[in-house]
Order: sequence, then C-alpha cells, then structure tokens
Amino acid sequence: MPDFTPPAKNTGSPFADMRGHHVAVRTPSLEEAKDFYVGKLDFRIVAEWNYADEQLAYLAPPNDDSFYIEVLGGGDPGPFEVRPYTDLGDSLKYRGYHHFCLNVASVDETVAKLRARNIPIITEPFVLEAISRKLAFFADPFGNLIELAEVLP
Repeated sequence: MPDFTPPAKNTGSPFADMRGHHVAVRTPSLEEAKDFYVGKLDFRIVAEWNYADEQLAYLAPPNDDSFYIEVLGGGDPGPFEVRPYTDLGDSLKYRGYHHFCLNVASVDETVAKLRARNIPIITEPFVLEAISRKLAFFADPFGNLIELAEVLP
C-alpha cells in the first residue's frame, strides 16, 4: 500500500486495461543470465523459448507471479558503451532504459543477503524522503541496474 495518495484512476481512458507485466533485458547468454537470476537471486523459470538465433525466458521472483523479467539471450547483441556503471550518479548521465525495481521488506537485510552471495552493491542504501522509501542498487552481470525499494513507515 503506498504511503502517498496517487491521482484518481482514469477508467475512461482508451488504455485503461493496461497493466505492467514484465521488463526485458538483453544479454549475450541466457545461461549466464539464468546462473545469476535463478542461481543467485532464486528466481523461477516460468517459460523458455527460441526466437531466430536467440534463446528467451520469463523469470519470476521467488514469491511473485505478477512480475517477470524476460531475458533475451544469445545472438549478437553488440557491446554496451556506457555500462557497467560504478555508481548511481554516473548512470544518471545517460538517456534510455535505466533500471527495474523490486520491492523488499528490508533493503538492509536484502543487501546483506546479496553480499553473502558475492553480488556487488552499486549504490549503498539511502532514504528518499520524497517517496518515503529506502533504496539501494545492484546490477546483473551484464550491467543492468536493479533497484531495491523498502516502504518506510
């Protein structure tokens, strides 16, 4: 439950049926992505399929069936020119896709669990009072940023 009042829903919009479902990340290897998301973050494989010279999969968080990460692996994705980021400030200099967010009960506890699995933290936990959240950032092995968010009382 948000701790702020969102604007009224626009049920009269011709797009009122839109709902979030997944975010897609492009990687050179589906297997490496599964090693990280499934092996380190305990995500579950929902579906796998091939498309042209790529291998794709929907991955779901350990206890959430309403949000997926679609991994597009294989083929020849080409190099990134600006990733991996070394800190959040550096990442904000570039336009385009930035990160996806995972809500957690405790950012501090989740960061400790990530460190225990040798996952580097890109941005240490901090409070963003404007949205009453504690946040932190880490990245997958391909430089895709992932935000952790904890709703503060």
